[in-house]
Amino acid sequence: MFGSTVAGKNEIMGHWAAAARHPDGESINVNLMRSREFPYPYSMPGLLACKAAQFQGGMPAHWDMFERVQRAHAVEARNIADTDVLKACAADVGLDIDRWKEDFNSPAAKQAVETDLIQAQQSGVNAVPTLIFNQRWILPGAVSEADLRQVIDRLLAGEDPSKG
Repeated sequence: MFGSTVAGKNEIMGHWAAAARHPDGESINVNLMRSREFPYPYSMPGLLACKAAQFQGGMPAHWDMFERVQRAHAVEARNIADTDVLKACAADVGLDIDRWKEDFNSPAAKQAVETDLIQAQQSGVNAVPTLIFNQRWILPGAVSEADLRQVIDRLLAGEDPSKG
């Protein structure tokens, strides 16, 4: 997508640096992430890890795993494409590791993730993060709190948030 893994890492590091400037983003360790030698992780292993957690404990387990994987990546600068890192994250959130490994490697998890990706694409999601309001208005990318409040205020007033 970015032409090379180096170009991809540089692009994504720019996004992480912007996120680190937002409130609650101060724990993102961009300098440590930049220093790591492993190729920039791709999302599929993390998505499968969260889906495996969901199979075991529903959406609460999914979100616990998501938050743990995000911390492993953004704060600890660990390679979240490494199954051992993801397994450690699963243990940290209290999952049954044998079941998690089975689910992580299952065709059902892969199919569930692919279904989620198709649904996201059909909803117009092409950036992370993306917020969807009223199943109609899409706000892609990291935005400032002021911009987010402006969109919400317009929606609450019954206005089109894209005009203004």
